[in-house]
Amino acid sequence: MAAFKEIKERIQSVKTTQKITSAMKMVSAAKLNKAQKNISGMLPYSGALHHILRNVLAAGDNFSTPLAEERTPEHVAIIAFSSDSSLAGSFNSNIIKEFRKTLADYKHLPKENILIYTVGKKIFEAARKSGYTVTRNFEGLAAKPDYDTIAAFAGELITLFHRKAIDRVETVYHHFKSAGAQILLRENFLPLTLPATGGAGTKVATNYLLEPLQEAMLAELLPKSLKLKLYTMLLDSHASEHAARVMAMQAATDNAEELLGDLTIAYNKSRQQAITNELLDMIGGMN
Repeated sequence: MAAFKEIKERIQSVKTTQKITSAMKMVSAAKLNKAQKNISGMLPYSGALHHILRNVLAAGDNFSTPLAEERTPEHVAIIAFSSDSSLAGSFNSNIIKEFRKTLADYKHLPKENILIYTVGKKIFEAARKSGYTVTRNFEGLAAKPDYDTIAAFAGELITLFHRKAIDRVETVYHHFKSAGAQILLRENFLPLTLPATGGAGTKVATNYLLEPLQEAMLAELLPKSLKLKLYTMLLDSHASEHAARVMAMQAATDNAEELLGDLTIAYNKSRQQAITNELLDMIGGMN
């Protein structure tokens, strides 16, 4: 009888959990839809800027910029993007693993030569436990992406790179490919990789009359491109988080449904056994 009661309580507990995971999935799905719209709204501007850069670079002589200067990395900045909350499958654990691998690649450097910037509470907590000092944590930015904040930060990094206070900036984040696929990436943010001008058969306008001159125009466009790139990473991470949570909550809901089926069978068997035992007691008493 005790087992019968325990199974009944377990069924009720699983049903309650299932309602919670189902509700969390719906909330994350709504947030994912909004995040996808933000990315879609940004893509035309990003594509246009990339197109302008390609054509301007192709229109003049070979162009060089201090932002593309390769230097021996003696001072490094690492930017890692995670979420503020858990229950998103392996989203945060993958970021933390890749972040630790990145740190391991620079273990030959003094700790004070590594600047760590975190976006998201989970990576911030992991970075502190790693024994390094977090230079800056952008609290709340993972949940509410803001262009002005991330653009100002990109400007600070550009200034530090110009002054040679840092030689390399690396980023660790999830790229949002689709609702069912998020790709973990580790990329160089600085030095800048200039856009390719295209290979054979690529049509690129080269008969431009530039005002201002190419150098002045690119000096304005390249920082804008870097700011947009960092903002894109933020949007990617934000959308990836909600996509991962939708999948995690869907899996939890499905597992709860399967467990309910098993518990219901066990409940019915236990109930039938109790009825059989009562009948046998009654028959035995009649004899």
